[in-house]
Amino acid sequence: MTVFHITTAREAHLAAEPGVYTPERFALEGFIHCSYAGQVCGVANRLFRGRTDLVLLEVDCGRLSCDVVDENLEGGTELFPHVYGPLPMAAVVRVHAFPCSAGGRFDLPQSMQPPV
Repeated sequence: MTVFHITTAREAHLAAEPGVYTPERFALEGFIHCSYAGQVCGVANRLFRGRTDLVLLEVDCGRLSCDVVDENLEGGTELFPHVYGPLPMAAVVRVHAFPCSAGGRFDLPQSMQPPV
């Protein structure tokens, strides 16, 4: 199973040396917010509209030793994957550039588009 996490290019770069990514809110929430491919743009357009400094971490859940739980903690019906542990960068199989368009909206990166 593959999930995706939106973060800044700076945070992803800083996680490379220690080999573990732990977002700032992890200590407060206890998990890392992720999305399935079909959810990425909706999340990005709702929370990060206009940001140009983002990347998308593609995570192979088979490489994680912690739980990944599908849940919605905000009262909706759509389930999102949450990674309940720090993210080893060895589980990140690809880092996609994820800037918004000139209009501030997000589309899936070309690197995630199916081949023609």
